[in-house]
Amino acid sequence: MTEPLSPEDLAAYRENGFLLVRNLISKQEARALREECHALAARLSSDADPTWASARTVAGASVGRTTLKHAHDTQFHSAAFARLLVDPRFTDVAAALLGGPNVQLHHTKMFIKPPETGSPFPLHQDHPFFPHAGHSVAAAVFHFDDAPEEKGCIRVVPGSHRGGPLPHVEEGSWHLPPDSWPLQDARPCPAEAGDVLFFSYLTVHGSGLNTSDEARTTWLVQFRDPADRPTADEHTWSLGQGMILRGIDPTARRTDAYATDAHRADAHRADARRAEGTEKPQ
Repeated sequence: MTEPLSPEDLAAYRENGFLLVRNLISKQEARALREECHALAARLSSDADPTWASARTVAGASVGRTTLKHAHDTQFHSAAFARLLVDPRFTDVAAALLGGPNVQLHHTKMFIKPPETGSPFPLHQDHPFFPHAGHSVAAAVFHFDDAPEEKGCIRVVPGSHRGGPLPHVEEGSWHLPPDSWPLQDARPCPAEAGDVLFFSYLTVHGSGLNTSDEARTTWLVQFRDPADRPTADEHTWSLGQGMILRGIDPTARRTDAYATDAHRADAHRADARRAEGTEKPQ
């Protein structure tokens, strides 16, 4: 079997903390998945907007309200995403970057930055959101349309992962102080439809304002080595967390996790029934 990455690619990832893999999926596939994303956004509540409180600071005082459309656990909304999650073109690269045969899902999320007002993201590490003991967690950002700099492409700080976890500010959401970590100083990573950007959850990254007349459509997959365990009870709402995308879970600890997922799902259903006034007394 052909190795998914060259030794030079792996060395660059270890050195810089990120790697842009060109044409991991075809332009035609990317176009179809872009349509899936926008169709999903149309089905969901238009009120859901996860724009960070500090986005205006990053965008600049002259910019009005910015917006962002998103959806977690997209594989539960469309089978197209479920198929891509276990596609060997993706999972083989993920395994190579993890340095082992096994790849486990943490969560997925769709992002659509609307034209002209698509929200920026301040520089941050993903670590504060879901810290893990072995720091194996990484991200894959699939680009379903072109993402030049004017569309608010992702920006990274090469080598920032080597410093380990950094202290973050929690203002609406975790981010690094913009005065000390200006977004414009980070390296832009423009990409084309079909490209996938991989980076460690310790790599400092963010993204700019979409000032173009087209949406920027991406899909984020956070993955990890299944032997690595979280050190905080964060992101437990993700229904897909723990799914094995490649290989096996050698820890045999999924039984408890499934029980937790089932308990959480039961609680969500009970909350929904109470909200609707249909919950039966116990």
